[in-house]
Amino acid sequence: MAGHFEATPGGGAAVALDEVEIAILRSLAVQLLELIGPGDEPAEDADPLAALFAEGPSEPPSDPALARLFPDAYGDEDKETREASAEFRRFTEIDLRGRKREDALVVVRTLDALQPVGEEGAVLTLDAEDCRHWLGSLNDLRLTIGARLEVSDEDEGQGGSLYRLPDSDPRKPMVMAYLWLGALQETLVETLMPE
Repeated sequence: MAGHFEATPGGGAAVALDEVEIAILRSLAVQLLELIGPGDEPAEDADPLAALFAEGPSEPPSDPALARLFPDAYGDEDKETREASAEFRRFTEIDLRGRKREDALVVVRTLDALQPVGEEGAVLTLDAEDCRHWLGSLNDLRLTIGARLEVSDEDEGQGGSLYRLPDSDPRKPMVMAYLWLGALQETLVETLMPE
């Protein structure tokens, strides 16, 4: 179980994490929350129907990592597709940000609830719903780090440049985190696949 998720009864998954891995995952999830930003919580007396149709931004984010997390729906080939993307973004980005925020919060909360066992770390056990949140957050973390590293399709394969970085390269720690998150994500997906 060390280093990869395994299926648990009831559609969940479990993984053994050491203290360093727990700290890294928590730190990355908190940074993701900071990047996404605070939510616009409706007032208690707000009309729920009005909140459902609240308008968000119509322009894509200027930050490359946020642009990767919240891409244009239809591209920007011409004026018509740019307008359609802007319209789609206005009515979906607030909800999408909320879901990404919720996913990252579940990661932080489940990690905070762990009971470490000495220096060995702890076993993180997730139910089916937590697995969904973790999958979303692992994906968002990889997209964010990939955007910061400017990862291309050619960089990712087993022979790609990400695997050949010298230890002296300042990107090496983030590349290692990116690859590790990918392995965690892959094993979590595998545990949730029907046999």
